[in-house]
Amino acid sequence: MTGFEQLAKQTALYPQEAPAAVKKHKGSLMIGMPKEVSLQENRIALTPEAVTILVRHGHEVLVEKGAGEGAKFSDNEYSEAGALIVPSPKEVYDANLILKIEPLVDKEFDYIKTGSTLISAVNLPNHDKKYFERLNSKKITAFGYEYIEDKVGGMPVIRAMSEIAGSTVMLIAGEYLSSANSGRGVILGGITGVPPTKVVILGAGTVAEYAARTALGLGAEIKIFDKHIYKLQRLKYAIGQHIYTSIIETDTLSEAIQRADVVIGAMRAEDGLSPIVVTQEMVSHMKIDAVIIDVSIDQGGNFETSKMTTHKEPTYKFQNVIHYCVPNIASRVAHTASLALSNIFLPFLLQTGTIGGIEEMMFANRWFMKGVYSHNGLLTNAYIAKKFNMRFKDLSLLLAARI
Repeated sequence: MTGFEQLAKQTALYPQEAPAAVKKHKGSLMIGMPKEVSLQENRIALTPEAVTILVRHGHEVLVEKGAGEGAKFSDNEYSEAGALIVPSPKEVYDANLILKIEPLVDKEFDYIKTGSTLISAVNLPNHDKKYFERLNSKKITAFGYEYIEDKVGGMPVIRAMSEIAGSTVMLIAGEYLSSANSGRGVILGGITGVPPTKVVILGAGTVAEYAARTALGLGAEIKIFDKHIYKLQRLKYAIGQHIYTSIIETDTLSEAIQRADVVIGAMRAEDGLSPIVVTQEMVSHMKIDAVIIDVSIDQGGNFETSKMTTHKEPTYKFQNVIHYCVPNIASRVAHTASLALSNIFLPFLLQTGTIGGIEEMMFANRWFMKGVYSHNGLLTNAYIAKKFNMRFKDLSLLLAARI
């Protein structure tokens, strides 16, 4: 080593890499992604690749240390993408737009700034009036991503997570039917000379479609029930083969459930909580060690005997029937789920920045407003207002007043 090289090393004269300057603009967003504190929630809303694109467009992204580890994204990947890694939740909540998976918990309310924007799940059955009063007292504009619609009336986050849940749910059923998990000791599907496993699916939406595809591929016998004939027709067309479908009618459904090895509840709420379709009496007549998987448990559930469980303790037995009632099934495959969420949130955030901010985004896209349930201290969801006897302000009228 020459004398100059030694001097350069000692005095840090070697050229160092530096991030390229990014031009800020009026609609620049400061996005914070905290580490999830809810039990066994492993997903994160943006991948490092999405962060790279946002930073290139002049936005700033704060990521709490370790926030992506559950989804197998390292702090180094986010740092390389241009995010600022902060050591604690206090710093990440300095952002004016908080993007997370689960709703705020008590200690997170202490961190979030007054007037911030929050995008997260609502999980309405888990909250009381106090939760919404705390949001309003801090004048938070809150979006429930499970209610956000696209231009054609679809719910992109719900569809993506439902595709994952539907594909995963039959694998879960197979686990708990096996003798290794004290199940009935039957294979999910069928083999030569042995009758196929009987699967009943409640609901004819996206979860049902993907669950049915998986079950049929394994050789199971499936029956699908729904309240609407047009949904059953759409499902048969999407699957492309003959399947048993029926409108929900008590006697027919009771008989099918009594004979089933697996029953999947996938009927989502049309307004408010999910409908309870299966009563305790119907569950009492099921086979011993049959499996119930209530995918709709985050909205109250489809079974009278359902109660929310966690990934750590995912099942319980009631009347000798195994119940699996984990609300965040997609967190079992957190990497895949995070990629799916990132694909949805990235275009929205880019458009928000281009338009000039969250309020401008709401004003320009009326179809998007169904996801808003709290706006600048005003409750804007009529169902929540009625449920908790709270004051309600029509958001469309509030925004129309700006014209």
